[in-house]
Amino acid sequence: MLVDSHCHLDKLDLTQYNHNLLEALNDAHAQSVEYILCVCIELEQFPVVLQTAEKYPNVFASVGVHPTEIIQQEPTADELINLSKHKKIVAFGETGLDYYRKDTQPLIQQERFRQHIIAARATGKPLIVHTRQAQEDTINLLKTEGADSVGGVLHCFTETWEMAQKAMDLNFYISFSGIVTFQNAKELKEIAKKIPLNRMLIETDAPYLAPVPYRGKPNQPAYVRQVAEYIAALRGISVAELADQTTKNFFTLFKHATLENHAS
Repeated sequence: MLVDSHCHLDKLDLTQYNHNLLEALNDAHAQSVEYILCVCIELEQFPVVLQTAEKYPNVFASVGVHPTEIIQQEPTADELINLSKHKKIVAFGETGLDYYRKDTQPLIQQERFRQHIIAARATGKPLIVHTRQAQEDTINLLKTEGADSVGGVLHCFTETWEMAQKAMDLNFYISFSGIVTFQNAKELKEIAKKIPLNRMLIETDAPYLAPVPYRGKPNQPAYVRQVAEYIAALRGISVAELADQTTKNFFTLFKHATLENHAS
C-alpha cells in the first residue's frame, strides 16, 4: 500500500483520463496508491478541495494558504480553525516561507505562517510546510511558535541535511517528491538515504514535478510509485518495506485520517 501524502487533485491535468478525476484515482489505485492527501493552497479553491475529499473515501484534505499566494485578506487563525472542523480535514497548509519568489514580502509570509501554526496548535492537527531559500526563518518560526507540539511535514524537501535534522528534532517528517529521481539532485539523493525511515513520507506534488520517466509531463498521483521505487533502490530495501513504513508514518502524523472518517 502506498500513500500520496501531498498532491493537488483540484489542479490535475486530466487530459489522459478523459477529463475524469475518478479515472485518475483508479489509475492510482491500480499502482497500489490507496490514500491521497489533497492539499489546499488558496482559500478560494478550498470548497472544491473539500468537496473532492467528501466525495472519495480514500481522499483526505487540508486547509491553508501557500506562502506565495497574493490575496486581499489574510486569514486569521480563527478562520482557519473554523474551516478545519470538517472530519476530512486532517492538516493545515500548505503554509511556510518561500524567499525564492520576490513578489511577496517576507514579513507577510511570516505572519501568515504564524496564523497557521496557531491554528494547528489549537486543534492538534499537523502542519504541511513549504520552505524554499528560507531555512533559518522557517526553523525559527516553528520553534518559537511551539509547532513541535503538533508536528508536521516539510513537503517536497529540497533543502540541506542540517535543516532536515533540525526539523526532525521539532517533531517533523521529511517528504520526498519526484525531484529525488532527477539526475542533478545529488545532495537530495544522499539525504533520502540518510533520513530515518520512520521519519519519511513520499508524495507527488501533482500536477507538478513528475518523476523520471515522466519528467516534463503532467504529474499524477499514480506516479508516487516511481518515487517509492527510486528511494527503495537508493536505500537498498524492498519497495514493500518502504511503502509499509511511509504508510504507517502518514497515519501516525495525520492522526485525524482515521478509519472512522473515510466516509463523509
